Amino acid sequence: MQQHVAYTREAFDAGKILLYGPVMASGGAFGIAVLEMNDAAEVQKFGEQDPSIKAGMNTFEFFPMRVGAARGTD
Repeated sequence: MQQHVAYTREAFDAGKILLYGPVMASGGAFGIAVLEMNDAAEVQKFGEQDPSIKAGMNTFEFFPMRVGAARGTD
C-alpha cells in the first residue's frame, strides 16, 4: 500500500489528480480519486499501472464526469 500511496501522490503532484483519499463506508473502506487527465486511455493506463492494482490488492473502475460547477475555476 505504501507504493500505491506514493504512486497516487506522484500523480497528484503532477496535477493529474484533483483530490483523493479513503472513503470510510459502512460496508467497507475504499478509495476514490477525481482525476484530470486527457482521455480515457490515460485514465485506464493510470489505473492499470497502480502498484496495488498490479499486486491484486485493489480493483479499479472509472466513470467520466461532466463538471457542473467547481470552485477556483476563474
